[in-house]
Amino acid sequence: MRGASAPPLLTPDGRYLVVRGRLWRRSDPSLPADERDRLVAELMTARRRVAEAIKATDDTMLAAARASVHAAKTALGERGPVWWHDGAPDLARHMARTSSYAEWYAAASATQE
Repeated sequence: MRGASAPPLLTPDGRYLVVRGRLWRRSDPSLPADERDRLVAELMTARRRVAEAIKATDDTMLAAARASVHAAKTALGERGPVWWHDGAPDLARHMARTSSYAEWYAAASATQE
């Protein structure tokens, strides 16, 4: 079993990380480091605003904050059009065990126990 502090598994092609068995798209590796850092900072600010809006029970503020999260994640390449160019489908949010990564995931999970 993977420990709480263990980093998530990364698919062999580097497109996804696996969290609790689910595939999540990684940021576009072609982004320049300074741009990626700026976008991650925007994402973290937007996530804090989501938490503030929930605490304040302000639906208008919550909608705006969630839109900011979506915009940052799209700019990072984690949502929206895929950043790879080989025509492979986006499997984000799919379970690794039922995806084209199933064989790899079974082997990788077995070595983590």
